[in-house]
Amino acid sequence: MISNPKTLFLIDSLGALLTAFFLSVILANLEAYFGMPKKILYLLSSVALMYAIYSICCYYFIKRNWKPYLKIIVIANIVYTILTIGIVTYFYNRLTGIGVFYFLLEVIVLIILIRIEIRAIVKMTK
Repeated sequence: MISNPKTLFLIDSLGALLTAFFLSVILANLEAYFGMPKKILYLLSSVALMYAIYSICCYYFIKRNWKPYLKIIVIANIVYTILTIGIVTYFYNRLTGIGVFYFLLEVIVLIILIRIEIRAIVKMTK
């Protein structure tokens, strides 16, 4: 299991960049196939991009005392996950099957990442 905070920040930033790309480029241009309004996709993409910037800054600039910075991204990821679930619930009738699948997959990946990050924080505490 990955427990190196520096590696976690790199993974988090790359994942957030990938999410921002998928939401703003692929899903937004194929709105009819996914069902989520472009406005919402751009909002979620902007949030993911902010998380990517935060995580990549932590990766490059934080040299020690990683724990508080990792806690921030864990909380941010939890908020993003809850936001995504809420948005999917709100727009559920508008989403296509592939749209629901995409967001379900995104939530699953986020939950896995959050669990790994929490374990790393706990390991730092010991």
